[in-house]
Amino acid sequence: MSKKIASARISQKSSKLLQQLNNSLPFDKRLYHEDIAGSRVHALMLCEQGIISKEDYSKINAGLLEILEEIESGLFLLDGDDEDIHMAVEGRLTTKIGDAGKRLHTARSRNDQVALDFRLYVQKNNREIATLLLENIQTLIVIAKKHATTLLPGMTHLQHAQPINFGYHIMAYVSMFKRDYQRFISAYERNNYSPIGCAALAGTPHPIDRQATAKALEFNAPTLNCLDTVSDRDFALEILFNIATVMMHVSRLSEELILWSTSEFRWITLSDRHATGSSIMPQKKNPDIPELLRGKTGRVNGNLIGLLTVMKGLPLAYNKDMQEDKEGVFDSVETALLTLKVLNEMVSEMQVNTKRMEDACMVGHLLATDLADYLVRKVGLPFRDAYYITGNVVNLAESRGVDISELDFEAFQSIDERIGEDVIALLDNRVSMNMRTSEGGTATIRTIEQIEVIEKWIEEVR
Repeated sequence: MSKKIASARISQKSSKLLQQLNNSLPFDKRLYHEDIAGSRVHALMLCEQGIISKEDYSKINAGLLEILEEIESGLFLLDGDDEDIHMAVEGRLTTKIGDAGKRLHTARSRNDQVALDFRLYVQKNNREIATLLLENIQTLIVIAKKHATTLLPGMTHLQHAQPINFGYHIMAYVSMFKRDYQRFISAYERNNYSPIGCAALAGTPHPIDRQATAKALEFNAPTLNCLDTVSDRDFALEILFNIATVMMHVSRLSEELILWSTSEFRWITLSDRHATGSSIMPQKKNPDIPELLRGKTGRVNGNLIGLLTVMKGLPLAYNKDMQEDKEGVFDSVETALLTLKVLNEMVSEMQVNTKRMEDACMVGHLLATDLADYLVRKVGLPFRDAYYITGNVVNLAESRGVDISELDFEAFQSIDERIGEDVIALLDNRVSMNMRTSEGGTATIRTIEQIEVIEKWIEEVR
C-alpha cells in the first residue's frame, strides 16, 4: 500500500522520529491472537446484521485465519513499519483479499479495538494468575499439614515472642494468597464487559449488535457507556495492583526463606536446583531465587505507579498517552506468571529442619507471657502486676544463662512466693502452643481446622 491506512487527513510523510515514537508494534504485537479473535467476531456480527455481505464475511474470516496461521508459523513477521498490531493485521488482510478487507473496520475504531484486545489479554491472565495462586496454596497446605505440630518461635520485630507451630506460620501465607486469588477473580468478574462496538467514543450509527459480540467473546455483557469504555484502563490498573500485592506477599515469604536458610537459622534447606554458587567462594550456596523474587517486587510496583501517573490527568476520551498502558502490564504479568511457577517448585522441594526450629524455641523466653497469664488466672493479679513480676523472672533467667522454662521451682519462689509448683508443668513450649485454642490461634487443633477450611474453599472454587 502506498499510503498508511490511518492517514486520510495527513498530507505529509511522517517524521522518522514521530514514527519511532508512535510505533507500538514492537510490543503490542503480542496481542495478535486477541486482535484476530475480536475481528472475526466483529465481522460475523456485521454480516448477521446485514452491514457486510456473506461473501465479504467469508473472505474476511478465512483471511484472518490464514493470517493467524502465518503469524504462528513465522511466515508473517510482525516487524514492519505498521504503527500497531491492528494496522498490521488489517493491512495484511487487505493485501490478501482486496476490498473485502477494507470493510472490516466498519462500525469500529482503533479506540474500541485496542480496548477490546487489551481487556481480553488482561482477563485471560487474571484467570491464569488465579490458577497459579491456587496451585501455590495447595503446595503450602501440604507443608502445613506435615508441620502442624512442629514448634518454632513466633516473632514480632524479628525477636522471639511466643511458641507457634510451623504449619500455623505457613497458613498465614495461605491466607494471604487466598485473598490474592479472590482479588483476581473479583477483578475478572468486575471487568468482564465488552468494549467492542463503542467505536471512537460515541457509538456508531450502524445497526450493530453489541450483545452478540459480547456473548461470542464470553463477556457478561457490553459495557454501559462508550465514552467511559474507550477511556477506561481501570482493568489494567487492577491487574497491576493485584500483581503488586501478590509480589509483596511473595517478597515477605522470600525474605523469611532467605533468613531461614542462613547459617544463623538453618531452619530450611533449599534444594540445589534452586540455589547458586559463588564465583570465588566454593563453599557458598546462595538463595538466589527468593532474592530475585524479592527484587522483582520493586519492578511491578513501578509498573503500577507508572500507569497511575499516565492516567491521572487525561481528559475523556482516548489520548495517545494511553499507548503507555501496555508494556508495564505485559512485564508485570510475565513476572507474576514466572514468579508463581518458580515459587511453587522451590517451596515444594525445600527441606524443613524441624530440630533446628524446635531448638530455637529455647532461646528468647517464649513462655514469659504464659507465666504472666498464669499469675492472672491462678493468683488473681492484675495483668500489669503479673507483667512486672514476669520481667523479674526473665532477668533472673538471663543472669543464669538459661531460658525461663529451665528454672527450678525455688528460682520462681525467690521472685514471688505466690508462684505455685504447678508452673513448672505449664512452662513448656508445646503446652503453651496448644493452649492457644482461641479461633484463629496456633494450637495444633486450630491449625488443622484452618487447613480444613481452606481445603473446603478450594473444592468450592475449583
